[in-house]
Amino acid sequence: MSSTTLAFGTSAGTLAVGIASSFLMGALALYGVLHHREVFARMKRIRKTDAENTVYDEPDQWLADLYKAQCRRAKEPSRAEDMEDVSKTGNMIRGVADHIEAIRPEPAKIVERVDDYLDTALPAQTPAIKVSLQTTRLSLCRL
Repeated sequence: MSSTTLAFGTSAGTLAVGIASSFLMGALALYGVLHHREVFARMKRIRKTDAENTVYDEPDQWLADLYKAQCRRAKEPSRAEDMEDVSKTGNMIRGVADHIEAIRPEPAKIVERVDDYLDTALPAQTPAIKVSLQTTRLSLCRL
């Protein structure tokens, strides 16, 4: 034997394979870390988007409340004081329509229809004013 190795497995070929495999494992570990970082960043964006979209859940509930309030008033004449719940819900929807650009046209139509609905309320009653027959005839003659 011309050369003596100090220990089994310390030849240049074995050392090169060990170094190459450690670089390969390091590259795979780096790829795994980068991939998981990207996945976690994507999940964070999704959670943030979900949290921002909770603002859309409130108008959905408000529309359900508006529908229930209008159904309660459907077959009976109502005064403006009775329409307070409808008016309050319409104002909440109006606030959402003013602040959320993406869905502004739909709530704006709803608010317009709520305003039309509120205009159908009977006016507040005032005490009856007695007008004399002579005043009535004079006002009719002027016409």
